[in-house]
Amino acid sequence: MARDLEIGLLRSFVTAVRAGSISRAATALGHTQPALSQQLRKLESVVGRPLLHRSTSGVSPTRAGEELLPYADRILALSAQALTETGRALSGHCGVGLLEDLAASQLPQALADLAHVHPGTTLEVLSLPKASTREAYDAGRIQLVLDEVPDLPGPPRWTVRRPLVWAVGQGVDVTADPLPVVLFSNTCSWRTSVLETLERTDRRWRVAFESNSLVSVLAAVRAGLGVAALMPPNVEPAMACHDADALPALPDVELGLARHPRTEGDPLIDAVETALRRMI
Repeated sequence: MARDLEIGLLRSFVTAVRAGSISRAATALGHTQPALSQQLRKLESVVGRPLLHRSTSGVSPTRAGEELLPYADRILALSAQALTETGRALSGHCGVGLLEDLAASQLPQALADLAHVHPGTTLEVLSLPKASTREAYDAGRIQLVLDEVPDLPGPPRWTVRRPLVWAVGQGVDVTADPLPVVLFSNTCSWRTSVLETLERTDRRWRVAFESNSLVSVLAAVRAGLGVAALMPPNVEPAMACHDADALPALPDVELGLARHPRTEGDPLIDAVETALRRMI
């Protein structure tokens, strides 16, 4: 008998992972906690593997959960797009400036799916230095920018907070003194807040590697040079930190979306903004 992944079960799973807690996810979805737990166990039964680590402090995805998460995100995004876009033809160009850490996630795939549904559109995704992003925004090449709030080229239309987590290189001793840290070399609120967190907890650290590229930071972690603070979708399963008490809890990142004021009422820009908001 064929097995199907129900949209409602996937939504419960994604919400629980994002919230880090079954109780918070149940509140967000308007369910009772027992009902949500039952849905999650039903999904695990369909998949045939445990999807969540459960503890008194909350929930986190297992290896199977990490593998399922990007597919669940994409299925939910496609379902929403199908309901919204069916029967409506869009055309034109939309440029999107994305923080590199988001460009490495499922967001570009969601935009590619939208372009596939509307072949008359041209979608352009750019990850540029902050000054270049502002120039492209002012010139009208980029209509939407999704980035850290302080780096947006205009006032945010909406904001959202997302967690940072530790990625640990193979063989790295997370109790080492000083702790070897892999950092983004550009000065930003992200780097500053991570180092301030280590200082507040009296944790000695040293810079083992730094780069302005996510690809290079990930390569350094894979090579076992140290630990890095990353957004959860960019943490590979082998990099997960399984000792929650070994490293200090990291602050959230506040992301926001800026939209060029000359695009108000443009149906393509509306659709792209909606897709970004659903995925983030």
